[in-house]
Amino acid sequence: MTQTLGAALEYEFNDVAILNQALTHGSAGHKAGDTYERLEFLGDRVLALVISELLYDSFPIEDEGKLARRLTALVRREALADIATEIGLGSCIIMSESESQAGGRQNPSLLADVCEAVIAALYIDGGLSVARTFIRRYWRKRMDQSVKPPLDAKTALQEWAQGRGMPLPDYRIVNRVGPDHSPVFTIAVSVGDGPNRSGEGPTRRSAEQAAATALLEIVQADDR
Repeated sequence: MTQTLGAALEYEFNDVAILNQALTHGSAGHKAGDTYERLEFLGDRVLALVISELLYDSFPIEDEGKLARRLTALVRREALADIATEIGLGSCIIMSESESQAGGRQNPSLLADVCEAVIAALYIDGGLSVARTFIRRYWRKRMDQSVKPPLDAKTALQEWAQGRGMPLPDYRIVNRVGPDHSPVFTIAVSVGDGPNRSGEGPTRRSAEQAAATALLEIVQADDR
């Protein structure tokens, strides 16, 4: 599996053990230090650095706030999970049979975490230049899709409320179902005494974004 992933990464590891660690889930029975979790911590920082460099070079006249919005959109878990899916990462994760049967290989949160761990493995084994090459290959096209700095739904809803002198959006957990490794959150959002809408997602943030999107459709329609 690591050979297949190595081809997708376009990099041959000198130390395959570090890649195996990046792909190892705790359910495989390994010690905590032998799983992806510590590497995930490092990969998150490497990703942020390289994306920050890319944005700084690509948008020389944008201010800090606009660059920050672009960065947030590009390093969010949904983007990582999409790229993990694109390179076939799920099938390469080392996990227990029960975890796999429970849908672990399709879990967006796990895919995002392991993707960050793989970035760390590239950094440790090949240096920053290798990690940078991988990140730029998969993230540049996503960056180029946004001519203007993106506003995520939560930010857009907050700006809509502030522009009308209204309270900030209020997000509430309505429900949480499923096992810890694959939860589904339901979040409701409202602004002041206005209508509320709800959304679902595998993380609290994604559910909040879905709820904000649903409410924006209502309030923006009323503005027209």
